[in-house]
Amino acid sequence: MNPISEVVKPMLRRTGITPERMEKQVNLLKQHRAVRSFVERHPEIPPEQYLRSLPQMNQMVSEWENCSRCSGLERCPNMISGHYPYLNQYGGYIEFRMKKCQKLAAFESMKEKQKLIRSLHIPKEILHSSFETMEFDERSEVIAATMDFCMSFSEGIPARGLYLHGPLGVGKSRIAGAIANKLVEHNIHSYLVYVPDLIREVQDAIQDHSLQQKLQAFKEVQVLILDDIGAEYLTVWKRDEILGALLHYRAAEGLPTIYTSNLDLEELETHLRLGEKNGQDVMKAKRIMERIQHYTAAYFVDGHNRRKSEL
Repeated sequence: MNPISEVVKPMLRRTGITPERMEKQVNLLKQHRAVRSFVERHPEIPPEQYLRSLPQMNQMVSEWENCSRCSGLERCPNMISGHYPYLNQYGGYIEFRMKKCQKLAAFESMKEKQKLIRSLHIPKEILHSSFETMEFDERSEVIAATMDFCMSFSEGIPARGLYLHGPLGVGKSRIAGAIANKLVEHNIHSYLVYVPDLIREVQDAIQDHSLQQKLQAFKEVQVLILDDIGAEYLTVWKRDEILGALLHYRAAEGLPTIYTSNLDLEELETHLRLGEKNGQDVMKAKRIMERIQHYTAAYFVDGHNRRKSEL
Protein backbone atom coordinates (compact mmCIF):
# COMPACT_ATOMS: atom_id res chain seq x y z
CA MET A 1 0.00 0.00 0.00
CA ASN A 2 1.45 3.37 -1.02
CA PRO A 3 1.73 6.09 1.64
CA ILE A 4 -0.91 8.78 1.20
CA SER A 5 1.77 11.43 0.76
CA GLU A 6 3.11 9.56 -2.28
CA VAL A 7 -0.38 9.33 -3.78
CA VAL A 8 -1.19 13.02 -3.43
CA LYS A 9 2.17 14.40 -4.64
CA PRO A 10 1.21 14.33 -8.37
CA MET A 11 -2.15 16.00 -7.64
CA LEU A 12 -0.43 18.53 -5.39
CA ARG A 13 1.88 19.52 -8.23
CA ARG A 14 -1.05 19.90 -10.66
CA THR A 15 -3.52 21.70 -8.39
CA GLY A 16 -1.56 23.26 -5.55
CA ILE A 17 -4.01 21.79 -3.02
CA THR A 18 -2.43 20.67 0.25
CA PRO A 19 -2.71 17.02 1.38
CA GLU A 20 -4.74 18.08 4.41
CA ARG A 21 -7.25 19.93 2.25
CA MET A 22 -7.50 16.97 -0.12
CA GLU A 23 -8.23 14.60 2.75
CA LYS A 24 -10.85 17.00 4.07
CA GLN A 25 -12.55 17.13 0.66
CA VAL A 26 -12.51 13.34 0.39
CA ASN A 27 -14.06 12.94 3.84
CA LEU A 28 -16.77 15.44 2.97
CA LEU A 29 -17.53 13.66 -0.30
CA LYS A 30 -17.70 10.30 1.48
CA GLN A 31 -20.51 11.70 3.64
CA HIS A 32 -22.54 12.74 0.62
CA ARG A 33 -25.54 10.43 0.15
CA ALA A 34 -24.51 9.68 -3.44
CA VAL A 35 -21.12 8.39 -2.24
CA ARG A 36 -21.91 7.04 1.23
CA SER A 37 -23.69 3.90 -0.01
CA PHE A 38 -20.73 3.11 -2.28
CA VAL A 39 -18.31 3.48 0.65
CA GLU A 40 -20.46 1.20 2.80
CA ARG A 41 -20.55 -1.45 0.07
CA HIS A 42 -16.76 -1.36 -0.39
CA PRO A 43 -15.04 -1.28 3.02
CA GLU A 44 -11.97 -2.87 1.40
CA ILE A 45 -11.08 0.26 -0.61
CA PRO A 46 -8.08 2.00 0.98
CA PRO A 47 -8.08 5.78 1.69
CA GLU A 48 -5.43 6.54 -0.95
CA GLN A 49 -7.72 5.21 -3.68
CA TYR A 50 -10.33 7.80 -2.75
CA LEU A 51 -7.65 10.52 -2.75
CA ARG A 52 -6.42 9.41 -6.16
CA SER A 53 -10.02 9.56 -7.46
CA LEU A 54 -10.95 12.94 -6.00
CA PRO A 55 -11.71 14.64 -9.39
CA GLN A 56 -13.95 11.76 -10.45
CA MET A 57 -15.83 11.84 -7.15
CA ASN A 58 -16.29 15.60 -7.41
CA GLN A 59 -17.70 15.23 -10.92
CA MET A 60 -19.97 12.40 -9.85
CA VAL A 61 -21.44 14.41 -6.95
CA SER A 62 -21.94 17.43 -9.23
CA GLU A 63 -23.80 15.34 -11.80
CA TRP A 64 -25.84 13.65 -9.06
CA GLU A 65 -26.90 17.02 -7.67
CA ASN A 66 -28.10 18.01 -11.15
CA CYS A 67 -30.26 14.88 -11.17
CA SER A 68 -31.68 15.64 -7.72
CA ARG A 69 -32.86 19.04 -9.06
CA CYS A 70 -34.07 17.64 -12.37
CA SER A 71 -36.27 20.12 -14.24
CA GLY A 72 -36.96 17.93 -17.24
CA LEU A 73 -35.15 15.91 -19.84
CA GLU A 74 -34.95 18.78 -22.33
CA ARG A 75 -33.00 20.92 -19.79
CA CYS A 76 -30.66 18.23 -18.48
CA PRO A 77 -27.24 19.86 -17.76
CA ASN A 78 -25.33 16.61 -17.22
CA MET A 79 -22.29 15.63 -19.24
CA ILE A 80 -24.44 13.09 -21.10
CA SER A 81 -28.00 14.34 -21.31
CA GLY A 82 -30.57 11.98 -19.81
CA HIS A 83 -28.01 9.96 -17.83
CA TYR A 84 -27.33 9.77 -14.10
CA PRO A 85 -23.92 9.02 -12.49
CA TYR A 86 -22.78 6.15 -10.30
CA LEU A 87 -19.42 5.07 -8.87
CA ASN A 88 -17.43 2.05 -9.98
CA GLN A 89 -14.09 0.65 -8.85
CA TYR A 90 -11.67 -0.15 -11.66
CA GLY A 91 -7.88 -0.44 -11.99
CA GLY A 92 -7.03 1.10 -8.64
CA TYR A 93 -9.31 4.07 -9.20
CA ILE A 94 -12.87 4.97 -8.34
CA GLU A 95 -14.47 6.15 -11.55
CA PHE A 96 -17.87 7.57 -12.20
CA ARG A 97 -20.00 6.17 -14.96
CA MET A 98 -23.26 7.28 -16.54
CA LYS A 99 -26.46 5.30 -16.92
CA LYS A 100 -29.67 6.13 -18.77
CA CYS A 101 -32.21 7.75 -16.42
CA GLN A 102 -35.86 6.77 -16.13
CA LYS A 103 -37.03 9.91 -17.91
CA LEU A 104 -34.86 9.23 -20.96
CA ALA A 105 -35.88 5.56 -20.95
CA ALA A 106 -39.57 6.57 -20.81
CA PHE A 107 -39.08 9.12 -23.60
CA GLU A 108 -37.32 6.57 -25.84
CA SER A 109 -40.01 4.01 -25.08
CA MET A 110 -42.70 6.53 -26.04
CA LYS A 111 -40.91 7.39 -29.31
CA GLU A 112 -40.52 3.71 -30.11
CA LYS A 113 -44.19 3.03 -29.43
CA GLN A 114 -45.22 5.99 -31.55
CA LYS A 115 -43.79 4.07 -34.49
CA LEU A 116 -46.69 1.66 -34.00
CA ILE A 117 -49.04 4.39 -35.25
CA ARG A 118 -48.89 5.42 -38.90
CA SER A 119 -51.15 8.03 -40.41
CA LEU A 120 -52.18 9.60 -43.69
CA HIS A 121 -53.42 13.20 -43.65
CA ILE A 122 -54.54 13.07 -40.00
CA PRO A 123 -54.31 16.33 -37.95
CA LYS A 124 -51.92 16.38 -34.98
CA GLU A 125 -54.70 16.96 -32.45
CA ILE A 126 -56.28 13.69 -33.55
CA LEU A 127 -53.00 11.79 -33.41
CA HIS A 128 -52.34 13.07 -29.89
CA SER A 129 -55.80 12.47 -28.47
CA SER A 130 -56.27 10.10 -25.54
CA PHE A 131 -59.03 8.70 -23.37
CA GLU A 132 -57.35 10.24 -20.31
CA THR A 133 -58.09 13.78 -21.51
CA MET A 134 -61.51 13.06 -23.01
CA GLU A 135 -64.76 14.37 -21.54
CA PHE A 136 -67.14 11.62 -20.43
CA ASP A 137 -70.33 13.45 -21.37
CA GLU A 138 -73.18 12.29 -23.58
CA ARG A 139 -70.61 10.14 -25.38
CA SER A 140 -69.69 8.19 -22.22
CA GLU A 141 -71.31 4.95 -23.35
CA VAL A 142 -69.51 5.04 -26.70
CA ILE A 143 -66.17 5.92 -25.09
CA ALA A 144 -66.57 3.06 -22.60
CA ALA A 145 -67.34 0.66 -25.46
CA THR A 146 -64.28 1.75 -27.44
CA MET A 147 -62.09 1.37 -24.35
CA ASP A 148 -63.46 -2.16 -23.89
CA PHE A 149 -62.60 -2.79 -27.54
CA CYS A 150 -59.00 -1.76 -26.84
CA MET A 151 -58.81 -3.94 -23.74
CA SER A 152 -59.94 -6.96 -25.77
CA PHE A 153 -56.55 -6.92 -27.53
CA SER A 154 -54.99 -8.32 -24.36
CA GLU A 155 -56.60 -11.62 -25.38
CA GLY A 156 -55.73 -11.40 -29.09
CA ILE A 157 -56.78 -9.39 -32.13
CA PRO A 158 -60.59 -9.32 -32.49
CA ALA A 159 -62.04 -9.93 -35.95
CA ARG A 160 -64.69 -7.23 -35.55
CA GLY A 161 -63.97 -3.51 -35.56
CA LEU A 162 -66.09 -0.43 -34.85
CA TYR A 163 -68.34 1.85 -36.87
CA LEU A 164 -68.64 5.27 -35.19
CA HIS A 165 -71.20 7.55 -36.85
CA GLY A 166 -72.85 10.81 -35.91
CA PRO A 167 -73.13 14.54 -36.66
CA LEU A 168 -70.26 16.82 -37.58
CA GLY A 169 -67.85 17.84 -34.85
CA VAL A 170 -68.94 15.50 -32.04
CA GLY A 171 -65.47 13.97 -31.64
CA LYS A 172 -65.59 10.74 -33.65
CA SER A 173 -62.10 11.27 -35.07
CA ARG A 174 -60.69 12.09 -31.62
CA ILE A 175 -62.12 8.86 -30.26
CA ALA A 176 -60.50 7.00 -33.17
CA GLY A 177 -57.17 8.69 -32.42
CA ALA A 178 -57.49 7.75 -28.74
CA ILE A 179 -58.09 4.15 -29.77
CA ALA A 180 -54.85 4.14 -31.79
CA ASN A 181 -52.90 5.53 -28.83
CA LYS A 182 -54.47 3.05 -26.42
CA LEU A 183 -53.59 0.15 -28.70
CA VAL A 184 -49.94 1.16 -28.40
CA GLU A 185 -50.09 -0.24 -24.85
CA HIS A 186 -50.79 -3.64 -26.38
CA ASN A 187 -48.02 -3.22 -29.00
CA ILE A 188 -50.62 -3.13 -31.78
CA HIS A 189 -49.79 -1.44 -35.08
CA SER A 190 -52.47 0.86 -36.45
CA TYR A 191 -52.88 3.05 -39.51
CA LEU A 192 -55.12 6.15 -39.40
CA VAL A 193 -56.28 7.22 -42.83
CA TYR A 194 -58.43 10.18 -43.87
CA VAL A 195 -60.54 8.47 -46.53
CA PRO A 196 -61.12 11.42 -48.92
CA ASP A 197 -57.35 11.95 -49.18
CA LEU A 198 -56.76 8.21 -49.49
CA ILE A 199 -59.01 8.11 -52.55
CA ARG A 200 -57.28 11.17 -54.02
CA GLU A 201 -53.86 9.62 -53.50
CA VAL A 202 -54.92 6.51 -55.38
CA GLN A 203 -54.70 8.45 -58.63
CA ASP A 204 -51.17 9.63 -57.83
CA ALA A 205 -50.16 6.08 -56.88
CA ILE A 206 -51.32 4.80 -60.26
CA GLN A 207 -49.14 7.34 -62.02
CA ASP A 208 -45.98 6.58 -60.02
CA HIS A 209 -46.67 2.80 -60.03
CA SER A 210 -46.82 2.57 -56.22
CA LEU A 211 -50.50 1.66 -55.89
CA GLN A 212 -50.06 -1.96 -54.84
CA GLN A 213 -47.31 -1.12 -52.38
CA LYS A 214 -49.48 1.52 -50.68
CA LEU A 215 -52.55 -0.67 -50.65
CA GLN A 216 -50.61 -3.55 -49.12
CA ALA A 217 -49.75 -1.43 -46.08
CA PHE A 218 -53.44 -0.65 -45.52
CA LYS A 219 -54.44 -4.25 -46.09
CA GLU A 220 -51.96 -5.84 -43.70
CA VAL A 221 -51.82 -3.43 -40.75
CA GLN A 222 -53.20 -4.95 -37.56
CA VAL A 223 -55.84 -2.22 -37.11
CA LEU A 224 -56.91 0.08 -39.93
CA ILE A 225 -58.80 3.26 -39.02
CA LEU A 226 -60.73 4.82 -41.90
CA ASP A 227 -61.66 8.34 -40.86
CA ASP A 228 -64.66 10.08 -42.48
CA ILE A 229 -65.73 7.33 -44.84
CA GLY A 230 -68.63 8.55 -46.96
CA ALA A 231 -67.11 12.00 -47.48
CA GLU A 232 -64.95 10.85 -50.41
CA TYR A 233 -65.64 11.12 -54.12
CA LEU A 234 -65.87 7.64 -55.61
CA THR A 235 -65.84 6.20 -59.08
CA VAL A 236 -66.91 2.64 -59.84
CA TRP A 237 -63.28 1.58 -60.18
CA LYS A 238 -62.18 3.20 -56.92
CA ARG A 239 -65.13 1.72 -55.07
CA ASP A 240 -64.65 -1.81 -56.36
CA GLU A 241 -60.90 -2.12 -56.90
CA ILE A 242 -59.69 0.01 -54.00
CA LEU A 243 -62.23 0.16 -51.19
CA GLY A 244 -63.88 -3.18 -51.99
CA ALA A 245 -60.60 -5.06 -52.41
CA LEU A 246 -59.15 -3.51 -49.26
CA LEU A 247 -62.11 -4.46 -47.06
CA HIS A 248 -62.39 -7.93 -48.60
CA TYR A 249 -58.76 -8.68 -47.74
CA ARG A 250 -59.10 -7.49 -44.16
CA ALA A 251 -62.32 -9.43 -43.57
CA ALA A 252 -60.77 -12.60 -45.01
CA GLU A 253 -57.68 -12.21 -42.81
CA GLY A 254 -59.69 -11.43 -39.66
CA LEU A 255 -58.14 -7.97 -39.24
CA PRO A 256 -60.38 -5.35 -37.56
CA THR A 257 -61.20 -2.05 -39.24
CA ILE A 258 -62.51 1.04 -37.47
CA TYR A 259 -64.64 3.59 -39.32
CA THR A 260 -65.81 7.09 -38.51
CA SER A 261 -68.55 8.65 -40.60
CA ASN A 262 -71.26 11.30 -40.70
CA LEU A 263 -73.45 8.64 -42.34
CA ASP A 264 -75.22 5.75 -40.68
CA LEU A 265 -74.95 2.33 -42.30
CA GLU A 266 -78.02 2.79 -44.54
CA GLU A 267 -76.82 6.20 -45.71
CA LEU A 268 -73.36 4.80 -46.42
CA GLU A 269 -74.86 2.06 -48.58
CA THR A 270 -76.74 4.71 -50.57
CA HIS A 271 -73.47 6.61 -51.00
CA LEU A 272 -71.74 3.47 -52.30
CA ARG A 273 -74.41 2.87 -54.92
CA LEU A 274 -73.04 5.81 -56.92
CA GLY A 275 -76.46 6.97 -58.11
CA GLU A 276 -77.83 3.47 -58.81
CA LYS A 277 -77.15 3.66 -62.55
CA ASN A 278 -77.74 -0.05 -62.84
CA GLY A 279 -78.45 -3.12 -60.75
CA GLN A 280 -74.78 -3.97 -60.51
CA ASP A 281 -74.09 -0.82 -58.49
CA VAL A 282 -76.68 -1.88 -55.93
CA MET A 283 -75.20 -5.36 -55.53
CA LYS A 284 -71.61 -4.13 -55.36
CA ALA A 285 -72.58 -1.59 -52.73
CA LYS A 286 -74.30 -4.33 -50.73
CA ARG A 287 -71.23 -6.53 -51.07
CA ILE A 288 -69.01 -3.83 -49.56
CA MET A 289 -71.56 -3.13 -46.83
CA GLU A 290 -71.51 -6.83 -45.89
CA ARG A 291 -67.83 -6.40 -45.07
CA ILE A 292 -68.55 -3.33 -42.99
CA GLN A 293 -71.81 -4.15 -41.23
CA HIS A 294 -71.01 -7.76 -40.27
CA TYR A 295 -67.46 -7.05 -39.14
CA THR A 296 -68.12 -4.05 -36.91
CA ALA A 297 -70.14 -2.99 -33.91
CA ALA A 298 -71.92 0.26 -34.77
CA TYR A 299 -72.22 3.15 -32.29
CA PHE A 300 -73.99 6.47 -32.67
CA VAL A 301 -71.84 9.33 -31.33
CA ASP A 302 -73.98 12.25 -30.20
CA GLY A 303 -73.24 15.62 -28.65
CA HIS A 304 -72.65 19.26 -29.44
CA ASN A 305 -70.40 20.46 -32.22
CA ARG A 306 -67.03 20.83 -30.47
CA ARG A 307 -65.46 22.58 -33.42
CA LYS A 308 -67.86 25.51 -32.98
CA SER A 309 -67.19 25.70 -29.25
CA GLU A 310 -63.44 25.88 -29.90
CA LEU A 311 -63.75 28.94 -32.15
